[in-house]
Amino acid sequence: MSIDRQRLNSLMQREQKRFVDERPKSRALFERAGKSLWGGVPMNWMMKWAGAFPPFLREAQGAHFYDVDGHRYVDFCLGDTGAMTGHSPSATVSAVEQQIKRGITLMLPSEDGIWVGEELQKRFGLQYWQFALTATDGNRFCIRLARQITGRPKILVFNWCYHGTVDESFITLNREGIAQARRGNIGPPVDPAVTTKVVEFNDVQSLEQALAPEDVACVLAEPALTNVGIVHPEPGFHQALRELTRKHGTLLIIDETHTICAGPGGYTRAENLDPDFLVFGKPIAGGVPGAAYGFTPDVAKQISFTQNLEDCDTGGIGGTLAGNSLSLAAMRATLTKVLTKEAFDRMIPLAQRWTTGVEKVLVEYSVPWHVSRLGCRAEYLFSPTRPRNGTEAHDAMDFELERFMHLYAMNRGILLTPFHNMALMSPATGSDDVDHHTRVFREAVKELAG
Repeated sequence: MSIDRQRLNSLMQREQKRFVDERPKSRALFERAGKSLWGGVPMNWMMKWAGAFPPFLREAQGAHFYDVDGHRYVDFCLGDTGAMTGHSPSATVSAVEQQIKRGITLMLPSEDGIWVGEELQKRFGLQYWQFALTATDGNRFCIRLARQITGRPKILVFNWCYHGTVDESFITLNREGIAQARRGNIGPPVDPAVTTKVVEFNDVQSLEQALAPEDVACVLAEPALTNVGIVHPEPGFHQALRELTRKHGTLLIIDETHTICAGPGGYTRAENLDPDFLVFGKPIAGGVPGAAYGFTPDVAKQISFTQNLEDCDTGGIGGTLAGNSLSLAAMRATLTKVLTKEAFDRMIPLAQRWTTGVEKVLVEYSVPWHVSRLGCRAEYLFSPTRPRNGTEAHDAMDFELERFMHLYAMNRGILLTPFHNMALMSPATGSDDVDHHTRVFREAVKELAG
């Protein structure tokens, strides 16, 4: 099926009118917000929602939320993984309610921190843990430690990776294979090519060439690419990545920010990876800001060699609010009672059901798209073949078509992640929620087909 762009534009205009007509309260709030908030939103990227303005939230619970105009949505975005627990899980809410009366942030340890550290040891296999407020911070801190340990200036990432707002990661390869700042990279402190090497995911030969000069402190890697569509590692890729980093004295940081969808121990435990550092944020505290980063005994020993007590509060690692009592209480409750093996045993089959539903529609209408899944995360991409690297995945994106699919779904009570076509399952998601998406997806494809 080829897309008739004139028809797509006409359908988009119709859907935009419906969106605006049905949300007068959100529109009024957006207009009011424009007088005090840049772009009318708390964070600039919120302007990217497919509607003429974002729906303003009234309340959220579990896998659903209501906007101020009373529309009910099935939430497959789930805070782009931050609310993968479902909105306001009762165990986390109870722990937060209790802790907030006892103290929020004190710059002192609590027993909850010990419990969380012990649980993360079991889940991921790394011995030592520290805390941050975001996975971005966790990644930054690991990069600093890796540079300190190795004495090397550069890091390496994979093209079209996702590591939050880490400065060094906003780099890409142009058509000539030359590293350059990614489009949209706002005011980089230096040209990212100065700090970072970038190669394509699954390209072992280029990886070895980049590591050979032995000036790379660490590789910062998602186990699978997740923010440009899902790109799975090819057989043997992670083994080669680990062997090459060890061969060239480069530390390996695995960022499980999104790939925690693979199971309670993320992709690392599901596929027995062996990183030097690991970062886990977003849903770890059920939506309360919090993150953790772990490392091996060998890394801990090397950190100790390069630090002293007098200067341990100076090095750009940590933060006054990091490891606060409220975040740690929320982490303990979330890991104990929400992001459990039993929850993943329910969530992953729902993602399989979502994938099957989309695939059946693609076959029915002979649509040259494909759908991929990783654990309880699934996504469709506008190409017939599965990409093997970030460039292939990025080239398959279609901004106009993506916005139409998102707006069509939103007008019918479904929220997908605004940056791509991702759906995430929570412990509160039901099969009826998945089937609702399948029906709406079929309607959208049918209208596009004409």
